[in-house]
Amino acid sequence: MSTITAERRAELIKEYATKEGDTGSPEVQVALLSERISSLTEHLKAHPKDFHSRRGLLVLVGQRRGLLDYVKRKNQARYQSLIERLGLRR
Repeated sequence: MSTITAERRAELIKEYATKEGDTGSPEVQVALLSERISSLTEHLKAHPKDFHSRRGLLVLVGQRRGLLDYVKRKNQARYQSLIERLGLRR
């Protein structure tokens, strides 16, 4: 199981930032969480009995869901564009 490299993290922040120097907007947070979720999902395919990591994955999914709900509540258009860019269903 690998965490996101610094280069990949910077790449995601640059891609999803709403303005210059933006590292904490919901879009950036959701993008980073999505990256971690996909890497954990791959890890769990190789290690199906790793229940500690599975719990961590569920926590991350819950955090992402909360952020997406927040964006949806605040700005429907931003939410739509975000889930389309990330390729998330819903």
